[in-house]
Amino acid sequence: MTQKFEDDFGEAARHLRVDTLVMLRWIAIIGQTIAMLDVYYYLKFDFPIGLCFVAIATSATLNIALRAGTPRSFRLDDTEAAALLAFDILQLAALLYLTGGVVNSFAMLFLAPVMISAVSLPRKLTLLLGILMIAAATFLTVDYEPLPWRNGETLRFPLLYRMGVWAALVLSAAFIGIYAARVSDEARQLAGALAATELVLEREQHLTQLDGLAAAAAHELGTPLATITLITTELQKSAPATAPAMQEDLALLAQEARRCREILRKLNSLGTDEAHVLNVQALDTLIEEVIEPLRDQDVKIIVSKDGPSPIPFCARNPGMLYGLGNLVENAVDFAKSKVLISARWTPTLVSITIEDDGPGFAPGILDRLGDPYLSGQSTQRRLKGDPGSGLGLGLGLFIAKTLLERSGATFDGGNVDAPRTGARISVSWPRASFERGATYPS
Repeated sequence: MTQKFEDDFGEAARHLRVDTLVMLRWIAIIGQTIAMLDVYYYLKFDFPIGLCFVAIATSATLNIALRAGTPRSFRLDDTEAAALLAFDILQLAALLYLTGGVVNSFAMLFLAPVMISAVSLPRKLTLLLGILMIAAATFLTVDYEPLPWRNGETLRFPLLYRMGVWAALVLSAAFIGIYAARVSDEARQLAGALAATELVLEREQHLTQLDGLAAAAAHELGTPLATITLITTELQKSAPATAPAMQEDLALLAQEARRCREILRKLNSLGTDEAHVLNVQALDTLIEEVIEPLRDQDVKIIVSKDGPSPIPFCARNPGMLYGLGNLVENAVDFAKSKVLISARWTPTLVSITIEDDGPGFAPGILDRLGDPYLSGQSTQRRLKGDPGSGLGLGLGLFIAKTLLERSGATFDGGNVDAPRTGARISVSWPRASFERGATYPS
């Protein structure tokens, strides 16, 4: 589910709005128009201004068509956005061809469509736009109209200088494209991971709110159940001794009524000290609840406990159960034959260590454990070095780490022995944080 959420979120966040491209193109059109008029009328430099305004008018016409044909909130698919950015590259190339080629100082604007693509489009389309930009810059390096200059003078630059400008454009496009793509991807991934975490917490909060609903239901059902109990008691008193079948039925009805009252009493006491059996659990009970769904796996799960009496108790925490369950499940997925869960406690500290005998974490990923979105196919194989596995710790580990840290825990991951002979993850709480909200059963 988290992977699907990641894909959906990333796809929606990546698509460009038409309004964004239209606004940026209007800024470019205004800038180009001012530059043309200033050079031609103020500086008195002669150049084919009519053809230049044809290129500018073409861009303006496209903008008007986009504004009239689509709503402001419309999002382009990747191919449509790439086509519009390719048009911007070609329109700028036409203007530069008429005004000096790559030696025109405005040639640096070639970088804008590439950067927008790197931030918003897939890498393949960004690569194609980069190739188009390089092709245009290469053409403008060898063929172009002279740079506008004073009458009677022609300003020419040697090929070596033009090649230097070309190289600067290419290297700048590559650097800015890679940097912008990396930063935008990380921002989208982190935003998606945090959103997914909030969804998990919201779901757990809904489950917690059921406690209140259960208590309300218990209160409402108490009165009719008391009436049923009273009538049953009276019927038992008046039932004839010669009807044993009726007496058995009434006794069964009274027994079930008492059972219902006991259940309602427990539900009604959720969230109070009277319900400690339901909302407080010992450390060993916590671990058993986490590993119970995984007992039927081929991997053997071994639990060891060590610490002075009394054993720590904690308030029942869905986030803690989910986080520990995710860690144990991933250990089982990668283990060869066994998973060791060690619970240790002192008067000041409670810790749970989860070890497996699998391939362990790859060295290059150890310092990034707990970061979101390490779960792509290549990264999954890099996480524990399993070339054939499709499993991995990515968004799930991020969510688990976040939920456990919210309970006051610290998180640490590594390998059992160097360089890589099994994975180890340790979760530790100050004992006061672990036991917050819990009271020891009497």
